[in-house]
Amino acid sequence: MNTQTGKTVRLVRHILLPLMLGASIGAVSPLVSAQSTTPPNQGSMSSTATNGGMPMGMHGSMMNMSKQMDTMKPSGDVDYDFAAMMRIHHQGAVDMAELELKKGKDPKMQQMAKEIIAAQNKEIAEFDQWLAQHKR
Repeated sequence: MNTQTGKTVRLVRHILLPLMLGASIGAVSPLVSAQSTTPPNQGSMSSTATNGGMPMGMHGSMMNMSKQMDTMKPSGDVDYDFAAMMRIHHQGAVDMAELELKKGKDPKMQQMAKEIIAAQNKEIAEFDQWLAQHKR
């Protein structure tokens, strides 16, 4: 990975994704007490998912991720909730990157999408392992 790509990936992983997560949590927090639980290892939102029979684009993928996070009932365990919500969030990043690979044209964005998929899938596996060891 070249220096510029590394900086961009760090920007996405350490600034943009946490900001998006923070915004999602802030928007959801008043609602979560009345929501049902979505198992963290289910409900993957594939970029090939459909909404009313129409393939979802980037916005649809984000809305699906937000919906999954909105419907997750807090467990009362901050560590568990962090892992479960971050797993959903990371899957959203993978789904968006897969859509970029399928429909995008810019080589730089295509390369970033590949790197995001690899990094996020690794972290999803780590979250899955931790969640399996700390079932609720």
